[in-house]
Amino acid sequence: MNGADVVVVGSGLAGLLSALELAPARVTLLTRAGVGDAAASAWAQGGIAAAVGPDDSPELHARDTVAAGAGLVDEALALAIAREAPEALGRMASLGARFDRDPDGAFATGREAAHSRRRIVHAEGDRTGRELLRAATSAARRADHIRIVEGATLLDLILASDAIAGVRFSVAGSALTLRTGRVVLATGGLGALYRYTTNPREQWGSGLAIAARAGALLADLEFVQFHPTALDVPLDPLPLVSEAVRGEGARLVDGAGRPIVPLDEPRGDLAPRDIVARAVFRAMRHGEATFLDARTALGNAFPERFPGVFAAARAYGIDPREKPIPVVAAAHYHMGGIAVDGTGRTSIPGLWACGEASGTGFHGANRLASNSLLEALVFAGRVARDVGASVAPKRSPGQRLDFQPPFRGTDEDAAAVLRIRERMFADVGIERDERGLRAAIEAFVDERGRTRARVPSEMALVGLLVARAALRRRESRGGHFRLDYPTAAQTAEHSLSRLEDDLEIRIPA
Repeated sequence: MNGADVVVVGSGLAGLLSALELAPARVTLLTRAGVGDAAASAWAQGGIAAAVGPDDSPELHARDTVAAGAGLVDEALALAIAREAPEALGRMASLGARFDRDPDGAFATGREAAHSRRRIVHAEGDRTGRELLRAATSAARRADHIRIVEGATLLDLILASDAIAGVRFSVAGSALTLRTGRVVLATGGLGALYRYTTNPREQWGSGLAIAARAGALLADLEFVQFHPTALDVPLDPLPLVSEAVRGEGARLVDGAGRPIVPLDEPRGDLAPRDIVARAVFRAMRHGEATFLDARTALGNAFPERFPGVFAAARAYGIDPREKPIPVVAAAHYHMGGIAVDGTGRTSIPGLWACGEASGTGFHGANRLASNSLLEALVFAGRVARDVGASVAPKRSPGQRLDFQPPFRGTDEDAAAVLRIRERMFADVGIERDERGLRAAIEAFVDERGRTRARVPSEMALVGLLVARAALRRRESRGGHFRLDYPTAAQTAEHSLSRLEDDLEIRIPA
């Protein structure tokens, strides 16, 4: 395949918008499925956080972001992104995104947990991510500068003199090489590493694994956010019950109607997600069913206000107007990722990352609700501008770049994947301790040694990286909770590592 000015990997919101804003550069967009088909962006119900109300400001938005992030938010970046939010909404509207509006034409806003104002902007009710992705996909398909390659699985980054020289990927079982000096990874998060997740099954952290193998610096991998209200039905992944439902007054209760969230929590059901998710998890662990009761808060307005949630519940015989919705806590979002600066640059020249694959410092240890779509919108533009201003490194004329064919799957793939996902939820999940983390590390090392199938091998590698980061952080902070270290350290510090740091099997006590 011929070269490209820029290769973008991933067709979620971050990848599509990066590709669009890279015009007039020639962009090749690689996507594992059809454009947008396996993207977590489409599943985002809550909306986009933006200070657009008369009683709100970017400073207040940034303050809430910093408070939720448990000491690890880059405060200057949080304020900058909050200030760019209204413009980002305008860009999406210009692409045709149909935002919900008040009668006077202003953005309609809702409130979610840990936000001090009503600042959650929606599109098509609780189908915000799907609507934004529709608009971005349509624009990308029309764009003359973008070549879309569907069914393409990224296998490796090609390096020359420690800088990007191309990518290796497979299509229909054939390995192909594409020469380029500039690559943007927008491959999504790692929620599907967990047995219970709200993320598409393809989101196991493949981009993180590939960047790690290339030697990229990684940041804050231990911080995984679990959503407290996934719909408890026999599906994998689980449908999400938007936090906005609690924002409208729905309450988390047990089977007897008693509150799940501790009574001494002043914010109640609108406390940060880590607190609420642990409350739901502990009820589950004690054998108690957990429910979200919206009968009083929403009642007959539920189908109109949250059509997606209503349809998912009704598909399993649950009518939220008449009875509480059964819910469980599930892996939802990864705050860490490939370490990047404020323009999305990684530690490898020629490589950028954006969206959930990146660790920007915007979310800190615990993402504020509806800040993820905002980060994707803002960083897509930042990355595109920086890539456009950069000069692609040149490969030395005589250098050969030869590779082996991609790994082939085996009949044991599904069993290995399930083992990894169950181990992650049990030992690297909502509550962790040294015993479980060491057991997980040993299991993932064993899995990597026993399989050469690509998917379980990459999943085991990412699981190993996350478990090692969690073992090293001997405190509880944000989305990382250690039963054996239940309090936060006095000083908040980011965790930075490279794969070579995590290949040592012997772990000091």
